[in-house]
Formats: sequence, structure tokens, C-alpha cells
Amino acid sequence: MGSRNEPYEAPAIQTFATELTAWRTQAGLAKVALAETLGYTPQWISQIEAAKSIPSKTFAENLDAFFKTNGLFERLWKRIIDTRHQAILPPGFAAYQEREAEASQVRTFELTLIHGLLQTESYIRAVVGHNQDPDTAERLVAERLERQKILTREQAPNVWFTLDEGALRREVAERDIMREQLAHILAIEKRPNISIDIVPRAARYYSGLAGSFTILSFPNSVDVAYGEMAGQGMLIQEPRIVANFAVTYNSLRGDALRVEESRALITTVMEEYG
Repeated sequence: MGSRNEPYEAPAIQTFATELTAWRTQAGLAKVALAETLGYTPQWISQIEAAKSIPSKTFAENLDAFFKTNGLFERLWKRIIDTRHQAILPPGFAAYQEREAEASQVRTFELTLIHGLLQTESYIRAVVGHNQDPDTAERLVAERLERQKILTREQAPNVWFTLDEGALRREVAERDIMREQLAHILAIEKRPNISIDIVPRAARYYSGLAGSFTILSFPNSVDVAYGEMAGQGMLIQEPRIVANFAVTYNSLRGDALRVEESRALITTVMEEYG
């Protein structure tokens, strides 16, 4: 985890940044003065205080020695490491996940990958394990499997999944894993609260090609929408914009196959995997 343009939302990283600013300010030091004293650049100090960079263990130890904090910054650094799997999630996703757990209805469209709530453990590992260390990957796998329990809990939400055919055919893992994944979709689609339909390649251009998104509905509050682009996530609560997503979803479902036809297409693609 390196520097980036937007701040990390992870609480541990935010706390480290806040504490560094507080200790530096209390000592009456400008960023330039602290940087020169510790042997770092002012830009590095600024990035850390803005929660846009991840501190190193050595940097944390240097802060503890300079400010005489009895190990505060090293403990905060350890907390960052222990929760680093959360820090790589797109900004906005944590807030979305909280709302997802409260939703009574979920309408979602996926253009390129199988939706996270439908993914098997092996498929998840292939997706989240890309360029991640094994420990971080396993934590992400466990969290996604835990998240999927909303589909089978008591008073589970009604969920409509619409997927582009390309999501079925994108081989993100070995063919046996892809076959298992599509078999899982066929099995879970039998649940009364779940509906799955597919937009076939024959649809050519349609409104869903603009990108994936999800709309959440609640018993006692207004709908929200969520989308991701270039690694950035956004939870949208403006009613007018959410309504536009609803219109788009209704439109693209007009290009989707009926449920029975979708099931037949999923079966065909599954069998093509061997």
C-alpha cells in the first residue's frame, strides 16, 4: 500500500494521521522542521498526515523516540498492518457495505465480473488474491463469504442480479473454478428471494455498458446507489441521481433474457467450461 491521490478511509490509517498532526502541533513544529529532524521529506510528512500514504515501522519507531510516546505510533502502525486488507477496499465501499446489510431490496448490474454476493470461495480468491499477500487475500475472502450471508439469513432481502454475458465468460480462474462458479449461480437462483438474468452478447450496445452499479432499497428510508470506476467507489444518496440509476436498471433489464432463458444460457456456458 503506497501513496495515492485520495485519502485512505481505513480507521487505523486515519488515526495515525490524526495523532501525528496532534503531536507535531503540540510540539510547535512545522512539517518542514519535523521532516528535517527525522530525516524525511516534508512531502512525506504531508502525505502521512493527509492519510494518503502508509507509514513504515521505522517511521513509527522514529516518531515514538522523538515524541517519547511510549510506543503509541508503533502500536498504531501494527493496527494498520493488522487491518491492511480493509485499506485496499475502494473508498466508499465500507459505507456501502453497512447499508447493504440493512437493505430489504437489492438491484444490481454487473458488466465484467460475477457479483460479489454470488461468488464462490475459489472465485473470490482468484479475484481478491491478485497482487495481494496471502494473509490479506484470506482475510478478504473470509469477509466476502461473511457478507454473502445476507442472502440466506432470516428476513433476507429480495435481490435481483443482472449480469452481462461477458461476466460469465471472463475466465478469471481455472476452468473448473469457472464451472463451479456457474453451477453455484444456478443453485442459488432457486432461492425464492433471488432472481438472476443475463444480458446476452446479441444485445450489442445497451445502457449497461456504461458500468456496473447497485441500488439498495430500505423499509423506512430512501434508496441509495453505489458504483465503482478506476478503483474508486461512490455511495450516492441524492434522490434525483439514484432515480436515474433506477431508470437505467429498468432499461437494461429490457435487454436481458427472461429468467428461464438466462438459466439456459448459464447452463450452456457452464458446460463449455468442461
